[in-house]
Parts: sequence; structure tokens; C-alpha cells
Amino acid sequence: MNLFGIKLDLSNIIGTLWEIAILIIVFIIAVPIGRKIIEKAIRRIGKNKEASQGRMKTLEKLLANVFTYIMLFIFIVMVLATLGVEIMPIIAGAGVLGLAIAFGAQGLVSDMVTGFFILLEQQLEIDDYVTTAGFDGIVEEVGLRTTKIRSFDGTLNYVPNRYIEGVANHSRGNMRALVDIGINYDNNIDEAIAVLESICAEFAQDERFKDGPNAIGVQSIGSSDIVLRVVGQTENGMQWACERDMRKRIKEEFDKANIDIPFPHHVIIQK
Repeated sequence: MNLFGIKLDLSNIIGTLWEIAILIIVFIIAVPIGRKIIEKAIRRIGKNKEASQGRMKTLEKLLANVFTYIMLFIFIVMVLATLGVEIMPIIAGAGVLGLAIAFGAQGLVSDMVTGFFILLEQQLEIDDYVTTAGFDGIVEEVGLRTTKIRSFDGTLNYVPNRYIEGVANHSRGNMRALVDIGINYDNNIDEAIAVLESICAEFAQDERFKDGPNAIGVQSIGSSDIVLRVVGQTENGMQWACERDMRKRIKEEFDKANIDIPFPHHVIIQK
């Protein structure tokens, strides 16, 4: 009996099924082992070259995905060969098929090219806090086609690489902790700045700060308050916690010094 040019009989069917089953088992075992080897190799290279952890995670996931795609292609070709299908025309036609896909799926090709340059130029890496393509969050994965960005509300965004333009990476180098605090016009500005300077001296001993913080002075004069500014350089990702802690201490010390922080007032005139 012939079906699509493949000679079939009961013994051949059983033998073919066994061969396919063995291929499936080998594929299921080989892929996790290969990915594990890639993971260990990348970590060893990262230690030797002292590369950033985010960079190593990015390369690890990318190479693991490429390895999986290659193994899947080999698995499919071997299954077809087991079924008696001529695989040489398929391999020879892969180049032609790839060319046709390149013309018919320009967006996909653009994603892959852009993804390559993102990795080459190290624009963003896993665990980086970035703003790009209208999204703001933490990079969870950089692939050849898409990049996964986790927003702070928990949403996981799959962004095609071709849309990643004008990357603002907030995770490179030290970050700025900035606190603006308003005081009443009736308060003494020099006294308020002196209180801020004492708080800055306290936080200068905090290991999270790499420079400062410093009381800059009067930042602006508003309709109901005088705004004073404190600024310092912190470890990456620690700026928000430092700002919260400084605001708490400023409020506590201003209360002790009877320095008022203005709040909205409503004046009602009754005729």
C-alpha cells in the first residue's frame, strides 16, 4: 500500500512508530540538558569576564531559545526522514523558503534585526528598568522577535522589537533621589535649610547613597509656599526608598522645629 509515495505495511508502521518514539524521547531529554549546559557555560563566562548579571541572563535566554529552535528543526527533519520523506530537497529548499518569508514577513525580519542590534549595543538587559515603545517597567526577557517588559502594575507586555525606539534605560549608573518640600512664608528659610542639612548629614552615612544628599536651597517660590530641595545620588533602584525615608525624617524634624508645611486653605466670605 502506498500513501503519498510512502510504502506502508504493518511491520514498517510498528518500526517507524518505535523510531519516532525514540526521537521524541531523545528530543525531550536533549533539549533540557542542552539548555542547562548553555546556562552553566554562560555563567562561567560571566564570572571570568565579570560581565553584568543582566547581560548574562539576556544571552542565556537568547542562546537557549536559539538552541531549542535548532533542535526542533533537526527533530522535524529526522521524523520526516524516518517516514521515508526525501529530506535533501527540504534542506535545499530551506534557503528559498527563508527568502520567501523574508519578503512576505518583513515585520518579522525587522524584529529579528532590531533584536540583534539591541543585544549588540546593550541598549537594555534583563532586570533593567526602562521606558520604551510606550511602556514603562522591568525587562524580563529579550528575544530575537519580542521583548517582555513587566509594568509596575504586574502587566506583562510583549513588545515587537521593531517598535523599540528611543530607549530610556533607568538602570545604568547611580540614580538621583530628589525631595522637594514646601514651607510657609512665615517660617525662617535659613532655619529650615539648617534642619535639612542636619538630615542630609544623617543620610550621608547611609550605604544606599553614593553622593550626598545635599540641601540645595530654595527651588521655587509658589503662591502659598517656599519650596526647598534636597538631592543625592543613590544605588540603582534605591532612589524611591531613599526619597520616602527622607520625607519621613524631614516631616519629623520640621514638627520638632515648629516649621510648618503648608496645606490648602479655603476662605469663605459670608455676606
